[in-house]
Amino acid sequence: MYTQLEQTLQTLPVGTVSVTRKAVLQPLIAYIKEKISSQMNVSLVFICTHNSRRSHLSQVWAQTMAFYFGIKNVFCYSGGTEVTAVFPKVVETLVNQGFEVEQRNDTINPVYAVKFDENAPAVLCFSKMFDDAFNPKHDFAAVMTCSSADEGCPFIAGAEKRFSVCYDDPKAFDGTELMDAKYAERSLEIAAEMYYVFSQIHQ
Repeated sequence: MYTQLEQTLQTLPVGTVSVTRKAVLQPLIAYIKEKISSQMNVSLVFICTHNSRRSHLSQVWAQTMAFYFGIKNVFCYSGGTEVTAVFPKVVETLVNQGFEVEQRNDTINPVYAVKFDENAPAVLCFSKMFDDAFNPKHDFAAVMTCSSADEGCPFIAGAEKRFSVCYDDPKAFDGTELMDAKYAERSLEIAAEMYYVFSQIHQ
């Protein structure tokens, strides 16, 4: 794992994951444990409305934590109920926290390859519908990261399970003095919770 990213992990606010949030995360932990114990692949699709901020942060951090804790056969995806683009501040935030990010094309909806380790596959991030051909069609868990997608999308075709793990949208601070800090804060909050989730798999 890249040195700066390791340093970020060592300072994660894992101790601030509340009892309430741990209860929210427990069904997701149980799902992953069950899959691992059955020697099956774990496919997680993180979903928010625009697939531009929270779902990508969740996808990247979940894949990173699975690698960090040595949990094999975990495959993380993301999607939305609309197609937009990965918001540039998300990419900047991930780079600042230690990831290496390569932009693969120059379109209105770019594909980014996000790497957490030199010898691990990149996480591919681009905005897409949750049922895009890039994502699994069955045997996956839908992890809802925003309340509007959770409420507006009551049925996710092909999902074995559905979990509501919602986060506040850093978009609320776009264009303000707090923008950089709030994106970093939200990313680290998601990272801490994904750290907690994957730290529990072999417990």
